[in-house]
Amino acid sequence: MLTVSEKLVLVDGSSYLYRAFHAMPNLTNSRGEATGAVYGVINMLRRLLKEQSSTYLAVVFDAPGPTFRDELYPQYKANRPPMPDELRSQIELVHKVIEALGLPLLCIRGVEADDVMGTLAVTATREGMKTVLVSGDKDLAQLVDENVVLMDTMKDITYDTTGVEQKFGVPPEKIVDFLALVGDTADNIPGVPKVGPKNR
Repeated sequence: MLTVSEKLVLVDGSSYLYRAFHAMPNLTNSRGEATGAVYGVINMLRRLLKEQSSTYLAVVFDAPGPTFRDELYPQYKANRPPMPDELRSQIELVHKVIEALGLPLLCIRGVEADDVMGTLAVTATREGMKTVLVSGDKDLAQLVDENVVLMDTMKDITYDTTGVEQKFGVPPEKIVDFLALVGDTADNIPGVPKVGPKNR
């Protein structure tokens, strides 16, 4: 029987891979292969494992290929440049290192890492567990409630329901409506004309 003391930590591996790639210097190994993103992700995970005592932890990545959102809205994320080859070449190595550390790695085709994390967070709450979502992705703020917090380790900030409302001006349960109205340049969502700071 699960107890409220049990905790699930879910790491948005895709988010941190991108952020580490852009934050770290152009590190290479002896063969000249790019390793900066790998180094950054490993350091983040080591720090997280040291600071977070959890019953369960998993690292979640976006799977290659389209998702159901691309079918619903073909322009979804169409404004993003292609993934740099120097980053793409590090994905498999990052996966191998995470598995070597003994951490579960989840990568589900047809959906994004956000979707997997959201499903697991809802399931964990139903089972009486607390959840920590480790990501810099604002879309995950909609999941924050009395059982779920959003942690951005790059900025060393953890958002609870009050923190989400202070940052966005709306409570977590209104984040979806908020982003639909004001738009989201990161995902190429136009929003409603003349609504919110994006369109002013």
